Amino acid sequence: MSSFLKNLPSTSSLVAAYATISTFLMLLKSMFDLMVPAKARESIIAIVQEHIISRFFTSFTFVIEDEWEFGDNALFRAAMVYLPTKIGPSTQTVLLGFKEKHKFETPPETGVPVWGHVVDEFENMKLKWTLKSTKSKNMFYSRGRKFFHLTCNKNHRDKVMKNYFPHVALTARSILNNRKGLRIYTYDQNHCYWESTAFKHPSTFATLAMEPGLKKSIMEDLDMFVNRKVFFERVGRTWKRGYLLYGPPGTGKSSLVAAIANHVRYNIYDLQLGTVKSDFDLRRLLTSTTNQSILLIEDIDCSSSSKVAQERPKDSDDSDDDDDEDNAKSKVEKKSTPPSSQGVTLSGLLNFIDGLWSSCGEERIIIFTTNFREKLDPALRRPGRMDVHINMGYCTPAGFRVLVSTYLGIQEHDLFGKIEKLIQVVEITPAEVAQQIMKSDQPEVALESLVEFLSAKKNEVDEAKTKKELKDTNQEEKLSAKKNRVDEAMTKNEEKDTKQEEKLSGDQDNGQPSESEMRSIYLT
Repeated sequence: MSSFLKNLPSTSSLVAAYATISTFLMLLKSMFDLMVPAKARESIIAIVQEHIISRFFTSFTFVIEDEWEFGDNALFRAAMVYLPTKIGPSTQTVLLGFKEKHKFETPPETGVPVWGHVVDEFENMKLKWTLKSTKSKNMFYSRGRKFFHLTCNKNHRDKVMKNYFPHVALTARSILNNRKGLRIYTYDQNHCYWESTAFKHPSTFATLAMEPGLKKSIMEDLDMFVNRKVFFERVGRTWKRGYLLYGPPGTGKSSLVAAIANHVRYNIYDLQLGTVKSDFDLRRLLTSTTNQSILLIEDIDCSSSSKVAQERPKDSDDSDDDDDEDNAKSKVEKKSTPPSSQGVTLSGLLNFIDGLWSSCGEERIIIFTTNFREKLDPALRRPGRMDVHINMGYCTPAGFRVLVSTYLGIQEHDLFGKIEKLIQVVEITPAEVAQQIMKSDQPEVALESLVEFLSAKKNEVDEAKTKKELKDTNQEEKLSAKKNRVDEAMTKNEEKDTKQEEKLSGDQDNGQPSESEMRSIYLT
């Protein structure tokens, strides 16, 4: 043993040998790069990797990023849903969490953490999933990128492509269909991506304070849209539907949106146009929404950028020097403003709703809400963009009965007749009616409170009407008195002119020249 150790080279000899070999390899690589053309080098390296190096490696890796072709990667989302069902004893790290209304006596929900591994078996294949993440180097897009590495035997590559990935997608779809909860998404301007939370709004068509005929027509329109995929493909149109909800505040526009989502079981993407920097960002975030979803833009007439509500040029005949100066100033400001901060334009919004970009997705419902429909550009309201216009007006007797049935659980009462007569002459929103009948669980007390509120509101309306009539009467009297004064002044002027003419004619008869004659002579 001692003789063997004596024959071993010293450490300095090993380091010297390593340095010599490294220098030789570097020299060889330099000569290879100088003497062999670039295309030839690539071909030689590819042949070496394929026939020599690959023989020492038996694994193959699929990379599945979170984005694909200007939008979210559906396979990545499917894997995020599928893999938590495959977490088992062999999984070393697990992501845990509770929902807001989770029962704490039950186990928490599981997920795949970043840099976590999940092993799956399918048709005698062993597949290893790893979730990885990278930080973004773009200052305008601060959210990091996530991606999966799926490692398998290289001989199973084709089998994974043809059989395993479709299995993952179909299983994920089945899991999502069996889930009862919906999601509502909001756009995070700082990180440029959609954030979601559980959507648990209880509003349904049964609880909406709306005319039964209108309610029925909306439900039939939604059901027909959901079941007309073949029709839209046959006529060559994008599978989408646009709804414009307009009316005063408090008439139930948001409740109708929630009822639509609960009826068709679609997730909601709530978009505030003021948070979008440009048309480019609008296209990017809208194409990242999923199919079978609702895009909601509330109070579009109150957008921070008026370019969406009205973007029509003024007539040239109405412009003056001040307008030209203002236009020149606006042009200078527009040039000095960076393109990324100009906001969403009407043309950019229309291009996605009904232009070529509208085909990037299917089975989508687009809903706009506004308090003043007349403020919207006609191009935004036309059919094909907003297909159905729904007037969310004031509360009606039928809507009142729905609210009373929902809140108080009664169908008839002695005060119903009086309340319905008041509702027909007083403009009151469903939100105001609900606020009054929520004051007590006793129907008698709640309805009397509503009667008092309606009576007070009717008195206010009558007083305002009386004041207006009195004001109009006073205005008419003032106009009449002013007219009389004008008539009297005109009469006096006429009498004065008559006397003046008589005086002039008398002077002319006495041989004195008249004023007109003197003026004529003077001018001559």
